[in-house]
Amino acid sequence: MQRTFLGIEIGGTKLQLVAGDADARITARQRFTVDRARGGAGIREQIKGALPKLMELAQPAAVGVGFGGPVDSATGQICCSHQIEGWSEFPLGKWLCGLTGLPVALDNDANTAALGEALRGAGVGRNPVFYVTLGSGVGGGLVVDGRIYHGAKPGEAEIGHVRLDKSGVIVEQRCSGWAVDRKIRAACQREPDSPLAKLTADIDQGEARALAPALAQGDALAQRILDEVADDLAFGLSHVTQLMHPEVIVLGGGLSLVGEPLRAAVTNALKRYVMEAFAPGPRVVLAGLGEDAVPTGALLLAQGVSK
Repeated sequence: MQRTFLGIEIGGTKLQLVAGDADARITARQRFTVDRARGGAGIREQIKGALPKLMELAQPAAVGVGFGGPVDSATGQICCSHQIEGWSEFPLGKWLCGLTGLPVALDNDANTAALGEALRGAGVGRNPVFYVTLGSGVGGGLVVDGRIYHGAKPGEAEIGHVRLDKSGVIVEQRCSGWAVDRKIRAACQREPDSPLAKLTADIDQGEARALAPALAQGDALAQRILDEVADDLAFGLSHVTQLMHPEVIVLGGGLSLVGEPLRAAVTNALKRYVMEAFAPGPRVVLAGLGEDAVPTGALLLAQGVSK
């Protein structure tokens, strides 16, 4: 009988619990919207309510978790959540072990997604793989020889906090979803007749999702914004390239849904910042797993802890 595993994604807006096989293929899923007002306790209630059905269905060997915030992967303890109250210092690994009676592996969601993309997504066959998620924040993960690279505690692949200049401006302040939204709002005030301004007229937040349709209309303003964001991101990724030499860089998160225009812009900008000896630099690709990156990575984490 083939072994099965459980994977859990705990984010600031969504919660996913999946069952999967030994190839990290998802075979069952339960998805919930997170109620921020109920905090960490509310999410734990959702997990506790959903687990029995998946446990009975899958009879798993282990549990893997990708958590949206800094964690101590060695102890299974949450450091904190920057989005949801009620997680600081919570022993999530121990709690889940008590509920399931199974070994539990825990990591932050960017590392977990990086593992999923490296072994089952757009990074398959490449080594090392660097993953960057462009969402409400900017996170990263480095997978070397099929394993997440952590570095010395409390180090992680925090691409979002790489400085873009000596004044302290970081990648997250220029390339996160909220930063791009802000950039679009300011630009549309200056150019109210542009296609981008018209597409965002009825959007209160999340203006970045209008970039792709504006680009499809040939909007020069949308192209300038995309080029500026891609240039900042490429500059940050050039430091990753110089130091870690990934064979491939995977772009994930909500902003990556802009698609090929973003990938091409980052590729072209990165060439300007990578030293000549490393030309043409790593291949830049779009994430292949979409919403399944973290759950798939969580299943892979579970496999590792069950051995």
